[in-house]
Amino acid sequence: MKRFWLVLLSLGLIVAFSTSAMALDVKFSGEYYAAGMYLDKTNLTKSATNGDPSTAFYFQRLRLGTQFVVSPGLSLNVRADIMERAWGAARTAVFGGALDTQSAGTREENENIAFDLLYVSYASPIGLFGVGYQIDGVWGTAFGDTAMPTPKITYVLPIGSFAIGLQTGKVPNGERSFGTFAGSVPLAADRDDSFYTAFVRYAWKEGDAGFLVKHIRSAENRNAIGDVLGGLIPALATTGYQIKQYAFVPYVKAKFGPVALQAELTYATGKVEWDGAPSLIPGPPFGPGPQQDQDINAMSGWIDATADFGMFYAGGTFAYVSGDDEGTADKLEGGLSGGLDWNPCLIMFNGDLNYWVGNLNGYGTTTTTMGGALTNAYFLQARAGVRPIDKLDIALSLSWATADKTLGGLYTERDMGTEIDLTATYKITNNLSYMLGGGYWMVGDYFKGDAVINNDLQDNLLILNKLTLTF
Repeated sequence: MKRFWLVLLSLGLIVAFSTSAMALDVKFSGEYYAAGMYLDKTNLTKSATNGDPSTAFYFQRLRLGTQFVVSPGLSLNVRADIMERAWGAARTAVFGGALDTQSAGTREENENIAFDLLYVSYASPIGLFGVGYQIDGVWGTAFGDTAMPTPKITYVLPIGSFAIGLQTGKVPNGERSFGTFAGSVPLAADRDDSFYTAFVRYAWKEGDAGFLVKHIRSAENRNAIGDVLGGLIPALATTGYQIKQYAFVPYVKAKFGPVALQAELTYATGKVEWDGAPSLIPGPPFGPGPQQDQDINAMSGWIDATADFGMFYAGGTFAYVSGDDEGTADKLEGGLSGGLDWNPCLIMFNGDLNYWVGNLNGYGTTTTTMGGALTNAYFLQARAGVRPIDKLDIALSLSWATADKTLGGLYTERDMGTEIDLTATYKITNNLSYMLGGGYWMVGDYFKGDAVINNDLQDNLLILNKLTLTF
């Protein structure tokens, strides 16, 4: 019996020492913030609400990135958002399965833990590969960026100062093919949203520039009208639409002495194509009414400059996002935005404020709403700052926005308002900082809707303090 156990132990040791190591290294990185907010008004409609109540609360989020280094050049990458919630608030009730803003999980999951990224990265002799849920919607400058966890395959080939890339993947929450469970449609075929991207980037000592082309085919709504009304109106059984569009996005970032310049332009073209019998679609409350094909012709862009003189700095921004022209029913000029990652103000066009508080509504429809991203607008900003000591940065900005297009019967004015922001950020350590800021928004008549004379507006005030830890 002793001999049997000795042989068994020897075999176990042989197996143990011949087994490959699973991971050479594990690396963690991330960011945690805790913030407190006071917003004076949660609605802009003074006449209708007699002054909406204020709100004040604390909120937080931990974003944890983990890299499992299997071997040099090969790793498994994971990112999760943990306890993204308001302090003391009840958990969001589970309802449906819609993805949270800029997440691969629902809002309920983000309040506990939501895994957003999971992908393999491999630095091969012929280029860099990435496969899995990765960040998409980010390119060039911060303008136009909405970082979104997206399932895709990425290939990048570095050639000296150049980088050439190809990507293909699925648009999140756009898969309707039968067998995909949540969101799938019985007997559906070829109903998904796919994209194909190609880009080139060139970098030099004082900047970089690039050009990206992206094709998006959105077919999730093929037969969508038929799904709802086909049983009542047989002629609509195969009615639905798909969108085929191309985006062309050049950018440049360069530094000339103390001045840093950056600019980006997006031009979108393509077509909204209807199948079946769109002219027979009934109006509300049964359907959206008769529809027709549309040509896509949208544009957005910005130019930004900052001059840094050490203790003092100053800069300015001009941005534009085209709006939809009501006089061209066969064309779609809107649809683009400044992105949720670009937050030029504390109140106007601030994605973080929109996430935690929601829309700031004006009169009429949701068209007169301050949401989370710049849309249908011209935007101007002047800013200046001072660093009295190395660890303290005090910044002041003045911003103004006006609508690109109006829509008769819904809103008739263009002025979106003017905002003044003042912030102070103190760097406690290399990894810990504290920010205190305030913004005052003088709301413009755009938010009066169609009754400009009778609808009174109320200005808004925001106070924000935020502690941020990075590691």
